[in-house]
Amino acid sequence: MLPDMTDPRLTPLAAALPDVVPFVGPETQERRRGRAFRARLGANENVFGPSPRVLEAIREAAPDVWMYGDPEAHELRQAIAAHHGVDPKHVRVGEGIDGLLGLLVRLTVGPGDWVVTSEGGYPTFDFHVEGFGGRIERVPYADDRVDARGLIGSAEQTGTNRMIAEGRTHAYLIHDGAEAGGPRITVTQGDIRAIQLAKSALYAGARLLMDERGVEAVDRVVLAGAFGAHISPKHALVLGMIPDVPVERVTSAGNAAGTGARIALCSRAARREVEVLVREITKVETAIEPRFQEHFVAANAIPHATAPFAGLRATQPLPEPSFNANGGGEGGGGRRRRRARD
Repeated sequence: MLPDMTDPRLTPLAAALPDVVPFVGPETQERRRGRAFRARLGANENVFGPSPRVLEAIREAAPDVWMYGDPEAHELRQAIAAHHGVDPKHVRVGEGIDGLLGLLVRLTVGPGDWVVTSEGGYPTFDFHVEGFGGRIERVPYADDRVDARGLIGSAEQTGTNRMIAEGRTHAYLIHDGAEAGGPRITVTQGDIRAIQLAKSALYAGARLLMDERGVEAVDRVVLAGAFGAHISPKHALVLGMIPDVPVERVTSAGNAAGTGARIALCSRAARREVEVLVREITKVETAIEPRFQEHFVAANAIPHATAPFAGLRATQPLPEPSFNANGGGEGGGGRRRRRARD
């Protein structure tokens, strides 16, 4: 029997990748908006267009475009090398930054390898690393720039013997019951990153809804589902999982889907009301929303990189980050104070 050809037969690694879009092109955004951008600044395009000399070179080469190009790009590499005064073997020609980054990662990153990048790095690079099985360590920001000292280090650097080496990074030991035959519980970089990704996606989704309504603040938050019924509102705010509201204004709706289904089954009037409401719903697709990536990256910080969370801070003291407090030297980790924000 032939296999089901509707099955894409992805590798286990590819099948396990998150359903994310690292970059949304301007054409996709224009189709969603229903109109063109006046200037496509995010596309890194020169608004003045190519020079007359470039256009002339394109016209001269146009009759030969039907042929395959030189796979070694010999003449182009020679010209680039001569212009920059380097050996041609150090020049690589590829299909844009995405293709070159993909090739670089494929050559240098294997499954399980750690890669250090920053929160402001090129998003497609992260996609390539995870796609080839690498693991990402992100350097935090301080004073609006990358702070290498934010990488948590050894017991000596941090001043606590709860920091234990784990491969190329360190984990924080919460409980060690090994001597009594019990569990050894640690918090790893992977654990922290999983929390960051989950809470950033939730906050970014909420922020997109606020953008759609044209508001900068909300007066209450209702958490639906089993997840919302068991989460601590205070700690959801501390993590920056939800927008800043008074903690008593965060409530749980319980199993909203199940309750709604029972109401619809038991009441014709309720079903008619739902049929009306469905037609009034505006669907916000996070994957193609232009500001999703911006909101998502800003929400990676705890509670948030730019939102002040003034209401939370007024009622809940928040610790200031102090990485590698006992370290010394360049990158050793003295505490850096964040610049006060207005």
